[in-house]
Amino acid sequence: MVSAVFHSPLEASLSSPMPSSKTGPTLTVMSEVAVSTPQPPKAAKLPYDWRGFWLKVLPPFMGLGLLIGLWALVSITTASSIPSPYDTFLQAIDVFRDPFYQKGPNDQGVGWNILSSLKRVAIGFGLAAAVGIPFGFVIGRFEFMSRMFNPLISLLRPVSPLAWLPIGLMVFKGANPAAIWTIFICSIWPMVINTAVGVQRVPSDYMNVAKVLNLSEWKIITKILFPAVLPYMLTGVRLAVGTAWLVIVAAEMLTGGVGIGFWVWDEWNNLNVKNIIIAIFVIGIVGLILEYALIKLATAFTFEEVKS
Repeated sequence: MVSAVFHSPLEASLSSPMPSSKTGPTLTVMSEVAVSTPQPPKAAKLPYDWRGFWLKVLPPFMGLGLLIGLWALVSITTASSIPSPYDTFLQAIDVFRDPFYQKGPNDQGVGWNILSSLKRVAIGFGLAAAVGIPFGFVIGRFEFMSRMFNPLISLLRPVSPLAWLPIGLMVFKGANPAAIWTIFICSIWPMVINTAVGVQRVPSDYMNVAKVLNLSEWKIITKILFPAVLPYMLTGVRLAVGTAWLVIVAAEMLTGGVGIGFWVWDEWNNLNVKNIIIAIFVIGIVGLILEYALIKLATAFTFEEVKS
């Protein structure tokens, strides 16, 4: 006789296996699955943009090649008047083989002439910056000063640089200070005008905040005006340096002494056209380096507004 045994639900639950025996393996499997999850594929490495590279490199070389080709054509058509690019290149190698030789006060290497011209430019430009930038702040900050000096600036700014050279010779009684004076008077105007324009374009909200906070004039200039005007000021500095480098060559041709301008004039007196062409390239390269350096400086201090 078979007897049936019945268990209550509570007994059945107690007699069933504990779930802990299944928990361990289950967690292990889940961890294994998490570890074995495939990683997202790495982004494919883009090929190098050779087209963009050649678009940047090829046009300048084509322009230089066009210049050399025209130069060679002119040298052929003018017989011996204009030296060929090849002959000038050989002469340039000879000139730059020893650029810092000294055989007397008027016979020095091209390196010393470049340094002498840069020294004059640095002194004249430095004096112009020391005077022109504060003067631009004053003109831009005070309307009375702006009305007072704007007619004078408009009158004197268009005057040719070489027109100031005789005044310098008469006042300073020397060729070197006269050349520095010419650089000073010609390079001061871009810095004055650009600085004044920058001050006048400062948003009026900034000045209203300064009035509310009752800031002193010194704090207004140093904390508000100077950071806002700095890009304009650096633009004026860049234009002034370009003007100064142009002026010094012409001034040295007339005053003599040591300098790249005097070297050009001296080589003309010696009928050495090759060295004159070399000097033209040297003047252009030095001016290009100065321009590039100041553009990088201005870019570093130019703040663009972030569009929302």
